[in-house]
Amino acid sequence: MQFRQQALAKLQSPEELDLPVRFARPQGWLALSVTVVVMAAASVWAVTGTVASTVSAPAVLTHGEGSYILQSPVAGQVTEVVAQEGERLAANAPVLKVRTTQGGTTVVRTVAAGRVTALAATIGAIISTGANVAAVEKVAHADDPLYATVYVPAESAATIPANAAVDLTVQSVPTQQYGVLRGHVKAVGRSVQTPQQISSFLGDSQLGEQFTKKGRPVAVLVRLDRSAATKSGLKWSSADGPPFALTSMTLATGSIRLADQRPVDWLLP
Repeated sequence: MQFRQQALAKLQSPEELDLPVRFARPQGWLALSVTVVVMAAASVWAVTGTVASTVSAPAVLTHGEGSYILQSPVAGQVTEVVAQEGERLAANAPVLKVRTTQGGTTVVRTVAAGRVTALAATIGAIISTGANVAAVEKVAHADDPLYATVYVPAESAATIPANAAVDLTVQSVPTQQYGVLRGHVKAVGRSVQTPQQISSFLGDSQLGEQFTKKGRPVAVLVRLDRSAATKSGLKWSSADGPPFALTSMTLATGSIRLADQRPVDWLLP
């Protein structure tokens, strides 16, 4: 009953047309202004800004021409291993000797100049024709520079720009202490790599299988940035880098910066 009397009294009172009407409080105007500014900035950024993205993939440090697997041209028993692991040999240099079933001796020689990175044959071993006996890295001089080969998924290779920045996390280098290795893209392969091609280039059949588990990748050659201020002779994200030089066939993970994309390209369906 009390509420009814109040409602009737309100209806009978004159309209307060002469009083100002408050549409919004100052706090409301402030919130609205901030919202408008943010939306305007977002619209401008969506049209003119860019988004940087990266692709990460397994990598290995090598010399530019890679390696090759030396195979025996004959079957027989290994009677002598002439070369040693780590030794640098000229082209056509003897690596080992094999006594054939006919009683003769055949010398297995290098195909091209390089450094012996692995020897699979030992004295007394019986090998067949075409057996892998050594891996030889194609490096003619001790000061030949190292490169990194990053095996990038094929669908990402087309978006890698020339001279793109690359960060390499080297497995043998503590990242928290020495940071990452710096480099830039030198060349992007034009075709996907098979396990056999990767194994042939790296001289390691296991890496060929490892790098193709998620599909056939594209090989991206990375030029490592040089620095006279570090003991490794290479540029790192830290000031000094590790206190030792890097060697070929060191595994790493490469993070390559892709071409910048406009936000509107991936915000819109």
